[in-house]
Amino acid sequence: MIGHLALPAGAGRRPAVLLGPEGTGLSDVERRRADALAELGYVALAFDLHGGRYLSDPEEMLARCLPLLADPDRMRGIGHAALDALRAEPRTDPDRIAAVGYGTGGAVGLELGRDGVGLRAIGTVNALTTGRPGEAARIRCPVWAGVGSEDPIMPPAQQRAFTAEMQAAGVDWRLTVYGGALHAFHHPPVDHPVVPGVGHHPRHARRAWRDVVDLLAECLPVTEGQPQRR
Repeated sequence: MIGHLALPAGAGRRPAVLLGPEGTGLSDVERRRADALAELGYVALAFDLHGGRYLSDPEEMLARCLPLLADPDRMRGIGHAALDALRAEPRTDPDRIAAVGYGTGGAVGLELGRDGVGLRAIGTVNALTTGRPGEAARIRCPVWAGVGSEDPIMPPAQQRAFTAEMQAAGVDWRLTVYGGALHAFHHPPVDHPVVPGVGHHPRHARRAWRDVVDLLAECLPVTEGQPQRR
């Protein structure tokens, strides 16, 4: 796996963010987001899903991601490998790490929470995946999830199943529904085919990024004990 590590200015330890990509894999979009988080003071690792490959063919992407999404242990293996790399960075405060992910990368972050990893926050966009019965009770941090109201891949039934799981587990959870947005609304347009139901929504993309930054400011301030201001 080949990730992208972004470091903040300075020399001391900082809180860290594990950043997961959409099912197509790590791209410059996630690299730029990791860089933006570093500018805010975080150590950020945008992790890989496909051994350094970006899957521009929707059929190939689905052939790889659908089995992955059906295999919680495999998702956890990817997540733990990335987490180990992030914790090994000398600038990382290993006790202050959050997971933020999009699509498949968000599902990986949720599985780390269901595996009992001591994260400070989990933030996802269009990743309303449900886990094995009872394991959500092992999530020990706030969970924020964003989804487009018109997302056919994460329809209302999936939204209800996800929120029911979080509620039954006693998780501190929030769901933000972005009106009129499709799946992967946060992602800028690409120059290759995409699966049906995907579409960029610039206004909501900006709002979703602000919501991610606000989650980190609340749960993982750059200075311990002092909320981060934007």
